[in-house]
Amino acid sequence: MADTVTLSGTTAPGLLASLTPLLREWLPRQRWFAGKGSPVTGFTPVAATELLPAGGRLGLYHLLIRAHQTTGYGDTYQLLIGAREALPPRLAPALIGHVQDGPLAGRTVYDALYDTRPAEVLLEALRTGARVGVLRCDRDPAQEIRTGLVPRRLTSEQSNSSVVYGDTFILKLLRRVVPGVNPDLELPLALAREGCARVPAPTAWMHAELGGEPYVLGVLQPYVQGAADGWELALRELAKGEDFAAEARALGRATAEVHTALARALPTATLVHAQLGPLVEGMTERLDAAAQAVPALRPYAPALRTAFTALAGLAAEGHTWTAQRIHGDLHLGQCLRAPSGEWALIDFEGEPARPLAERRMPQPTVRDVAGMLRSFDYAAHSADPPAPGWAEACRAAYCTGYAEVAGADPRTDPVLLRAYETDKAVYEVVYEARHRPDWLSVPLSAIRRLAASDPF
Repeated sequence: MADTVTLSGTTAPGLLASLTPLLREWLPRQRWFAGKGSPVTGFTPVAATELLPAGGRLGLYHLLIRAHQTTGYGDTYQLLIGAREALPPRLAPALIGHVQDGPLAGRTVYDALYDTRPAEVLLEALRTGARVGVLRCDRDPAQEIRTGLVPRRLTSEQSNSSVVYGDTFILKLLRRVVPGVNPDLELPLALAREGCARVPAPTAWMHAELGGEPYVLGVLQPYVQGAADGWELALRELAKGEDFAAEARALGRATAEVHTALARALPTATLVHAQLGPLVEGMTERLDAAAQAVPALRPYAPALRTAFTALAGLAAEGHTWTAQRIHGDLHLGQCLRAPSGEWALIDFEGEPARPLAERRMPQPTVRDVAGMLRSFDYAAHSADPPAPGWAEACRAAYCTGYAEVAGADPRTDPVLLRAYETDKAVYEVVYEARHRPDWLSVPLSAIRRLAASDPF
């Protein structure tokens, strides 16, 4: 592509109205659409920016739209819409539909992230620090962004979309966007300032300022070429009957390095009885709601509740805990092992369904630990045939590795660990019952263990 791209920053009147009938059908089918189960009735434009004029062979539009659903206002989504006279066969999976009226009448519109040219436009905007419409691109001047990097879209994301550029960079484009400081940019930037090599440092990022609130739209980071996804790596080792304890120990060390760097970079807090009360109440309320929704959980609910009352009891006795910024949604799929054997942590957005303010709150590091322990359990139950003792060995090795860096083993605070792992398993029970009933036995096996007196 050329070294520069001319971005118009204007949007033809009536664009969203003409797209609405097509988007109402297309949007709910996307894997990253968060409002499944409630039909879309319409849209409110938040921002619309023309990146390439429709008069050419390819029109390109950046849209931020709020979905209306039968349950009320839905979420705000980021769309990159391409417009062509006809789609080539390679873009058939990206089809949104054929526009009947408005400024794009007679054209075919599609998800432009599937297309090479729009992906190049995004990278060029990030490279040059473009300002167009409400969109703003910023970058780390110490990191070079070369031109001519060939883009390819990844297909494995659930809640966002990613494009890899020439095995050099990866651009994560957030699909469901919320106002405020997004931890997926905030935390990697903080870790970069601390020199933490366990998290790829942001190279550039795209954002918008709307109504006095910042919206993070995308983050460009170095691509770890040849890296193995932690989940896929664990499953491969399981399939070969190989031990994973050494990798789990190294991953524990990497997690602790990230936690200690975050504690240096950002404020920490001390949780006393007053702060623990609402935390325990939330865990208990989630358990009660889950028991109502999933009958299979009900026999274990009284024993599980003791995990939370025991934590409340310690707080009442004067015990305190340190809280800090954490990953917030840590599991094997959020970890990459480089060919060198080093582990990296990615995707610091936290659990997307939780409010942004909650995701940015300081929390005990054991919440991340509990998430990883549950992930080992999931991997073990995915093996065919099952691997007895595999998860237990990984859990122990991970905690050992964590202690080697952090100076404290999570298992030495069993009440706190049990409470967070129970809360996570309860969440998993509800999720599997709703979305993957065949997997319900996995968290239920953990529920039975956690309901016992010696959970670890």
